[in-house]
Amino acid sequence: MNAIIISALLGVVMMFSSILIQNRYAIRNIAVVGLLILLLGNLLNTYTVYSFDIDTHNMLRFDKFGLFFNSIAIAATLLYVILSGSDIVKVGNYPAEYFALIFFSLCGITILSSYNTLLMLFLGVEIMSIPLYILTGSDKKNLKSNEASLKYFLMGAFSTGIMLMGIALLYGASGNFNLEYNHAASNGNAYNYGILAPLGLLMIFISMAFKVSAAPFHFWTPDVYDGAPSVFTSFMATIVKAAGFIAFIKLFGIRIADLGPSSIIILPAIIIATLLVGNITAVFQQSVKRMLAYSSIAQAGFMLFALYGNNDLSAEGILLYATAYSIATIGIFAILIKMKDYTFDGYNGLAKKQPILAATNTVFLLSLAGIPLTAGFFAKYYMLASALKTYGHGALWLVIVAVLFAAVSVYYYFRVIQAMYFKEGEAETSEISSNFKAILVVLAALIILIGINPSLLLTWFYF
Repeated sequence: MNAIIISALLGVVMMFSSILIQNRYAIRNIAVVGLLILLLGNLLNTYTVYSFDIDTHNMLRFDKFGLFFNSIAIAATLLYVILSGSDIVKVGNYPAEYFALIFFSLCGITILSSYNTLLMLFLGVEIMSIPLYILTGSDKKNLKSNEASLKYFLMGAFSTGIMLMGIALLYGASGNFNLEYNHAASNGNAYNYGILAPLGLLMIFISMAFKVSAAPFHFWTPDVYDGAPSVFTSFMATIVKAAGFIAFIKLFGIRIADLGPSSIIILPAIIIATLLVGNITAVFQQSVKRMLAYSSIAQAGFMLFALYGNNDLSAEGILLYATAYSIATIGIFAILIKMKDYTFDGYNGLAKKQPILAATNTVFLLSLAGIPLTAGFFAKYYMLASALKTYGHGALWLVIVAVLFAAVSVYYYFRVIQAMYFKEGEAETSEISSNFKAILVVLAALIILIGINPSLLLTWFYF
């Protein structure tokens, strides 16, 4: 509850700060302090030191898994603002409002990590998503940004309508919004309610697949990520996407069996389709930013293994994946923002001109590819191991397919590394401060430390 209340209040504080404070960088510093307070408040709640005593009538349930994810999301947002805050304030004329929208989106994210009713699921998704529609179109003078915002809004509204219809069908079947009540009343079989409940679950599944960019509901992702200001694409592609998976897992971790035998076919099919579309299409991109958009779809395919495995290993894995993926992608986009040219040729010779940027970018790319000694390796390992733990040799074919697609991803990630180190050119960047480089080094060190010893992160989960 701490994180929900504090993030909402901080959003209001940031709105009023735009009236009282004119210095853009002072506004960024206020946001950093606010995120530190938010992180502290969530940690106090996580380890039962102090929490606001508010009766939620069982609409919210704060367990260790959700609270720990909140800490990861808030910490990742803190790193994001520290690293890219100076670029956020340059997007338009209202930097305080941008930070306010980020805090409101975090409020929705913290609801999604703790919802216990379908009503709160809907509210969490909308509170998280609506600020993103605005941030996507924040570059008013850029036609692509306006187009991306409109497309995101229309597609998001359509998927929300599908979710609401699914929730209505589930309510019609059981007469209750509560997740556990619905599951217990059906004795683990939604077909006890006839066609209403499984159809409702399927519609919610489709809506949530849209939110996390799973194929074949991914079609909005490349255009929206490419058109949005890069500094906000970083936030959307990392913390927001991870929150969508947490919400996905909280619902279908309980209800996936209620879909009946079809769930055994649906999930592997969506995983393969997501890996196929994301990886194969990324190979043919000429823009690094668009390549990263398709890469995020491919990463969603691996995250879906947490839902497929649905065990304690997948719970650890999704937390590790959210951390590794968020840190690496935030770092990559921070460097991308500094580049004058977003094509692969724009990175030619970067290692000679900016060796620290090239070295840290290499670490981030290797992590996304799942190369050993990076956090991304163990993140993918946990995902695949969770599937084998649940289904044994029956899931071996799916694991092999995922590994093959991971090998494909190495190709397009290494295109950037090849351009930086092995191609002649004069990569042009904007002015880069020593503080920016220092933060990149810290992020790269975190990637390597977690890759060497993932228990550095997971120990806190069981603390």
